[in-house]
Amino acid sequence: MTAPAHRPALIVADRWRDYALLDAGDGMKQERWGEFTLVRPDPQIIWPRHGVEKNARWEKWDGFYHRAETGGGKWEYRRPLPDSWKISYDSLGLTFKIHPTSFKHTGLFPEQAVNWEWFSAKISAAKKAGREVNVLNLFGYTGAATVAAAKAGASVCHVDAAEGMVKWCRENAALSGLAEAPIRYIVDDCLKFARRELKRGRSYDAIIMDPPTYGRGSTGEMWKLEDHLWELLNECRALLSDTPLFFLINAYTARLSPTVVANLLAELMTGRPGTITAGEVGLPIQRDGKVLPCGIYGRWEA
Repeated sequence: MTAPAHRPALIVADRWRDYALLDAGDGMKQERWGEFTLVRPDPQIIWPRHGVEKNARWEKWDGFYHRAETGGGKWEYRRPLPDSWKISYDSLGLTFKIHPTSFKHTGLFPEQAVNWEWFSAKISAAKKAGREVNVLNLFGYTGAATVAAAKAGASVCHVDAAEGMVKWCRENAALSGLAEAPIRYIVDDCLKFARRELKRGRSYDAIIMDPPTYGRGSTGEMWKLEDHLWELLNECRALLSDTPLFFLINAYTARLSPTVVANLLAELMTGRPGTITAGEVGLPIQRDGKVLPCGIYGRWEA
């Protein structure tokens, strides 16, 4: 019987060298991405900055994202920045393209490094035991998890409905020395793809997913987390091999608690012996030692 861990855990991505969360307060965060410093809004940061007037700007920054009252926003730059640049996660030998987008993202969620470390160790151990590992990464975005899993030795199927994100994943794979790695790049609606894989008789030893709160598929299908997540999880359960290795769910919506994700996994993996843990992922704030919560995770492992 699979039972969830009783106490949600906070895990902190504190092994970065090329990235640092320098300071946070008054709804904004100051981050170092390689040689450039960016300031961006974050809805979780409702505590004040100390030693400055409310809403005072940080002195040191290269790019500052201004959110518009009507939604969206735009970047202000103090000096010309390249269209993109690279940062590395030395612990796993990974390199990623960073590109500030019009919707404030940079193409990478650095807090996810804690999950890359976790599943990389599991994949590496399985490979050393002589086992091949096939991983399905749904809502794969720019492919950091795909690249990490491939670097650890897995064959990976990367799925995202946005063609630009799948192309970005290819670039990240090449930057990490994985241009020829066994990665399938798929532009598709995740639920429809999972159903087609079932019909094709495919199976996977591990599944990673990062479902959005809302989204649209490749042909305009509407995705709503509360309405469609369980349906997708059911399809994914049927895609698991007879000896699955792990199942990882990430979420960035405040509507879900880690306990809800643990309960979903417990229901999903009934009859498969394993361990479930759930909690928050976070980043250490360099200035004062606080931790910025950045999302939640749920893990099932054999």
